[in-house]
Amino acid sequence: MDSNAPALPIIDLTNLALNDPTETAKITESIRQACQDKGFFYITGHGIETSLQTEVFDQAKHFFAQPESQKLAISTQQSKANRGYEPIKHQTLEANGLPDLKEGFYIGIDHPEDHPMVKAGRFNYGPNQWPKNMPAFQQASRQYLQQLTELATKIMSLLALSLELEEDYFADFCQDPLVTLRLLHYPPQPAMSHPDEKGCGAHTDFGGITLLLQDENGGLEVWDHDNQQWLAAPPIADSYIVNLGDMIARWTNDTYQSTRHRVINKSGKERYSIPFFFSGHPDHNVACIESCLTPSEQAKYPPVTVEEHMREMYRRTYL
Repeated sequence: MDSNAPALPIIDLTNLALNDPTETAKITESIRQACQDKGFFYITGHGIETSLQTEVFDQAKHFFAQPESQKLAISTQQSKANRGYEPIKHQTLEANGLPDLKEGFYIGIDHPEDHPMVKAGRFNYGPNQWPKNMPAFQQASRQYLQQLTELATKIMSLLALSLELEEDYFADFCQDPLVTLRLLHYPPQPAMSHPDEKGCGAHTDFGGITLLLQDENGGLEVWDHDNQQWLAAPPIADSYIVNLGDMIARWTNDTYQSTRHRVINKSGKERYSIPFFFSGHPDHNVACIESCLTPSEQAKYPPVTVEEHMREMYRRTYL
């Protein structure tokens, strides 16, 4: 496995701004091929300013450098909406695996305690928890979350076009979506660690799509189901890695792939990454798209709402 050469396609979105049907068709065809292969691809020309990305990374490093006691003061255990700090080894993403060697901070769309969805106990609805005396952390996180939500909505439109559906096919799914911005810190992998210990165990993502921003220290690997091997997905400057979650696989009857991936921090350095998870409206029904079935095929997955699906996925992966 050549860790220096990306094994995933790089798709430039710059020409979307031209509103040229021919250019858009080229982009959606590239997306279609990537989604049918591994469900992973890089995007460039996405419109997110490098200065904002850098600021979010800087604020994440500042937060994780605090004493453990200060971070635990805003633990996710104190939040009904799974917001705040998550210590190392709190989540186990790989089935029957060891707990993950990473710590994280969860951020979502702020909903006050008196919001109807919060009062009703809906999944991951509630206020954020913010570190004290870090106003720049909150400001950068909010701005970044908003811009990533807009970018994810655009990508959902491109996915619809790639499936030969109307561009607004996923519009209802994208209304008032469940989104999670997750700041992650991976300490260097211990030299004498257990051979099955990983920064992040092998898993598929739960929701619709994920947009991943990586620092310069690699570690992400994607499973190549055709050749039965792990492929490196190294950092590429000014890019995001986009991957499909389980909902897209359900919608397309596995025509589009939700692929296992993992993180092993072999760099010997601190690794930081910022995944953004776009899961859609909690009441939206995810059922197989008819055009993704041949006349002889049956849907592999029963219809499920976003909220039902997400609750079950979280139940499986938390200690």
